[in-house]
Amino acid sequence: MVLVVLLAMVAAFLALRLYMVLGKRTGHEQPLPKPAEERAAPTPLPRPIEVAQEPREISNRNIDPRAEAGLRAIVAAESGFDVSQFLEGAQSAYRMILEAYWKGDEESLNWLVEDEVRGAFAEAIVERRTAGHVLDNRLVSIERAIISDATVEGRQARITVRFDADIAAVTRDADGNLVAGSMSDAVETHDVWTFARTLKSSDPNWKLADTDEA
Repeated sequence: MVLVVLLAMVAAFLALRLYMVLGKRTGHEQPLPKPAEERAAPTPLPRPIEVAQEPREISNRNIDPRAEAGLRAIVAAESGFDVSQFLEGAQSAYRMILEAYWKGDEESLNWLVEDEVRGAFAEAIVERRTAGHVLDNRLVSIERAIISDATVEGRQARITVRFDADIAAVTRDADGNLVAGSMSDAVETHDVWTFARTLKSSDPNWKLADTDEA
């Protein structure tokens, strides 16, 4: 009974963390899984506030004009949706997911990504462990995050974000010896991640549904 209570408390903590927040490959690490047709490769965003209000004007320098129609459709379905909060959460998710993947933390990834992506990450982590490699990477900075696309089909919403970031990447062997990369030189990365959520569902979390390189 105590174990059940402890597990419930851990689950509640992780759910709260996801509620509050939501790689191009660096060349010095094992590649992130690619999208569906190649080889698949995920965190939640702030919960929409269910408060009736006037629809917001979709205007933000971090939004590609091609995404505006889709974002308006999301706002129409859930008037509390806030683009700025979404982008803040997406950047937090980007960091959390990368760090979990680099560490091989599959438990955390389970809360952050959809099933197909989860399977691809798990497979990549197994391959890395089999090779005896350990990633010692660090996300130095996110230079820019732009919503490049947004769609709504039925109740299914998808928002694509392009991340331009600097990552210090190092691969080591099981004994800690350097295999590739450098912690002193950051590599420019450009990732395109798509987050998905069922609108008006009881689950407030947006999860990573697809990844690609810009």
